[in-house]
Amino acid sequence: MTLKEILSYTFVESEHFKISVYSVMISMLIVLATLVVLWVIKRVFQRLVDKNKLDKSASWSVFQIIKYFIWVLVCVLILESLGMQISILLASIAALLVGVGLGLQQLFNDLASGLILLIERTLKIDDVIQLEDGEIGKVTHIGLRTSEIKTRDDIFMIVPNSKFVNDKIINWSHNDEHTRFHVNVGVAYGSDPNMVRDILTKCVHSHGEVSKKPEPFIRFNDFGESSLDFQIFFWVEHSFTVERIKSDLRYMIFEEFNKNGIEIPFPQRDLHIIEKKKII
Repeated sequence: MTLKEILSYTFVESEHFKISVYSVMISMLIVLATLVVLWVIKRVFQRLVDKNKLDKSASWSVFQIIKYFIWVLVCVLILESLGMQISILLASIAALLVGVGLGLQQLFNDLASGLILLIERTLKIDDVIQLEDGEIGKVTHIGLRTSEIKTRDDIFMIVPNSKFVNDKIINWSHNDEHTRFHVNVGVAYGSDPNMVRDILTKCVHSHGEVSKKPEPFIRFNDFGESSLDFQIFFWVEHSFTVERIKSDLRYMIFEEFNKNGIEIPFPQRDLHIIEKKKII
């Protein structure tokens, strides 16, 4: 038996496809070449990550997209080499996807949003973000369909990527190097505003994690119903831990107010009772 006869030997043959020794060998070569190409692409991405030119999570997601796309093409080539009529297969798949797509709209929306995040790079690992519902967290992973954030309570949340694209998201890491925050303070009427300002200034300047520049300042905000209202404005470098810094400032302010006899008021109401005179 000659080599040509061996290669042309047919295992299965029908109207729509034909499996021979030759087609099997071609299919194996295509798969082998695909594995080599994917290995090379993965090595290129790894080098970019090692040189800090590409985010690790983003590179993994992009590589997965490329891998899926290549394998789809490979499957088409293998089916073509087996003599299968691709046009009939594609028409069947298209009809199936129309029905399935109606039930998977949110899934496709999340996948498309993941691609947008990877391309636009509006969200990166370690970014501190605030979701539309007010939840604040640090981005720990960006996937193709979902991403993961770590909240200030050390809880990991899985968030669909469509939320990052469609909702209003505050990315604190996109601000300047220092981010401004404030703490509200109310003192009783009768307190010396100048003394209150000096105490608040002393407290905010003595905290080690409050930035020196821009310099913190105190604002006499309003005459409240039961208090004189002040605001402390300050800048911090690490916005993710700002709630702890605010708590430290409140402890310090409370202690200094007690030392200086300044009262923190609570809502009060004056009741006037009028007695009606009995008519005899």
